[in-house]
Amino acid sequence: MRILAIDMGTGTQDILLFDSRKPVENNIKMVMPSATEIAARRIRRAAVAGRAVVLTGTVAGGGPCSWALEEFIAGGGRAFATPEAAQTFNDDLDRVRESGVEIIAEDEARRLDAERVVLQDLDLEAVRTALAAFEEPAGFDGLALGCLDHGAAPPDVSDRLFRFEHLKRTVSARNDLLAFAAGPTDLAPYLTRALAMVNSANGEAPVAFMDTGPAAALGALHDERVGGAEEQVVLNLGNMHLLGFHLRGRRIASLFEHHTGEMETGQMVDFTLRLAGGELTHREVFETSGHGAYHHDRSIVAKGLPAMVAVTGPQRQRLRGTALEPYFAAPFGDMMISGCFGLLRGFAEVYEWSGDAIEARLGPLP
Repeated sequence: MRILAIDMGTGTQDILLFDSRKPVENNIKMVMPSATEIAARRIRRAAVAGRAVVLTGTVAGGGPCSWALEEFIAGGGRAFATPEAAQTFNDDLDRVRESGVEIIAEDEARRLDAERVVLQDLDLEAVRTALAAFEEPAGFDGLALGCLDHGAAPPDVSDRLFRFEHLKRTVSARNDLLAFAAGPTDLAPYLTRALAMVNSANGEAPVAFMDTGPAAALGALHDERVGGAEEQVVLNLGNMHLLGFHLRGRRIASLFEHHTGEMETGQMVDFTLRLAGGELTHREVFETSGHGAYHHDRSIVAKGLPAMVAVTGPQRQRLRGTALEPYFAAPFGDMMISGCFGLLRGFAEVYEWSGDAIEARLGPLP
């Protein structure tokens, strides 16, 4: 059985081709530029060439491509976008127009003499091209996909708050990291980025989706030291978002989410300690440009430093040498693929027929 797991982040997309016939260590792994970073490079290339750009495709991750587009327009470039692609930058298309982007129909986009930039979080053709270069077959029995979706918030609701309310609802309904795993028909309609990523698979194989933060925490539990601890704080320091969980195995006591670049290292340490102690408030996280904090199970409250503070994610070095005394989790020897192991578990949660083969290689669930 071959499952392609893709954890789409802001800086990188982390890819694991899980093959149940092989030891995990022999599976193909790639850490490549993220979809939004690729789009940003193409926009900047058009600027150098003095060409207009036309953005097509689907709702996808913003960040780097949004910043590149702002620079492009500020420099005098002319930008067009189809309605669905334009939602990458803002769910309110009037706001996109106000930024200087001209919204056009798909047929008009095809006729334009402009540099075409396709926005999409899932590019199976690119993955298959890479695999073909190494004589690796490109057939998959399933796709395990993940990204961070703020959701399409109503006009009068904060995107940060809207996303965090989604996290809270999921945990409140079922206190298990695996509750974040979903099949295509189970995704909430407001998760427009997740739905676009799933739909980009075009029905080529069964698809399961999981938010990147919970997937990374679940993946970190596959590190024997992390999963073997009775109680854990798991911090995923992504290039854009920081998501922290206080756990007992897959059971969630508390969580908070912030923006990695908005926090000083000392603040990360302070928030983490007070999360574990049940003292961190939603208000102070939100009012410092974060998403929020939520204490679901106050029967799990650490007194002082938790015995296991596991850190994963590409910005993990920021916590090295701090009072948290962090352990850098590396499941199966590879920190950057942590999220992919979580996505595989999510796939098995959605499709029971895959569970035995995945567990045979990854071991029993933590």
